[in-house]
Amino acid sequence: MSLKNQTVFITGASRGIGRAIALRCARDGANVVIAAKSEEPHPKLGGSIHTVAAEVETAGGKALAIALDVRDEASVRDALAKAAEHFGGIDILINNAGALSLSNVENTPLKKYDLIQSINSRAVFMCSQAALPYLKKSSNGHILSLSPPINLNPKWLTVFAPYTLSKYGMTLLSIGMAEEFRSYNIAVNTLWPETYIATAAVTNNIANDEAVDVCRKPEIMADAAWTILTSRRTGQNEIDEAVLRAAGVTDFTPYACNPATMDRLQKDFFLD
Repeated sequence: MSLKNQTVFITGASRGIGRAIALRCARDGANVVIAAKSEEPHPKLGGSIHTVAAEVETAGGKALAIALDVRDEASVRDALAKAAEHFGGIDILINNAGALSLSNVENTPLKKYDLIQSINSRAVFMCSQAALPYLKKSSNGHILSLSPPINLNPKWLTVFAPYTLSKYGMTLLSIGMAEEFRSYNIAVNTLWPETYIATAAVTNNIANDEAVDVCRKPEIMADAAWTILTSRRTGQNEIDEAVLRAAGVTDFTPYACNPATMDRLQKDFFLD
């Protein structure tokens, strides 16, 4: 399958994994909606909806940049309506926008707790519900959320339970939606990286610039997302490396930020 002429709505697509997925879809000739808050490049993170839109066009796709705050219902519904009107519908929703907070219950302010819940699990609920009328009309309706398989090992609940709850909430909603939307022929899946991915979020919040030596490039997530989106699987909680291995990929060297340190890649959160 190909995503040619499919309309893909991606939240948080101004940088990192969202940008990589946008460019992978563009290479198929897809219509890509870059929906994110950054209308100007962030001083620390870089990228904007407009810079990515230009890259999408260069890569062979059609782009629409929309400023979007996934916490605001009116903004979400308006963005989806604009995208559907511009491209004649919406085929795929990718819930990529996310907030990271690595503190335990004792040390997480309520304001921060509310923020990560609203940008992570609440946004998946709101964006998926608002996109549903458009996805019902598609022959390839699909929702893909970037969240992990649910792992109840207490260590993931001890170190940063508020964040874990927000990410597992995304997955629980996706498992439920896969069954609820099955009769509409809408596939719903989740995707999570096997290792750290070299994004600004990782270097700014988890480690530093030197940490890229134990990371993979965002393109591995983009290729895994494309593989899922061009299949008709549903109800799956997937890991990028496993998806690509099942598709026949055996050499993961091109995805390594530093091929010399491939044996020291850092396994991502929630994976034992």
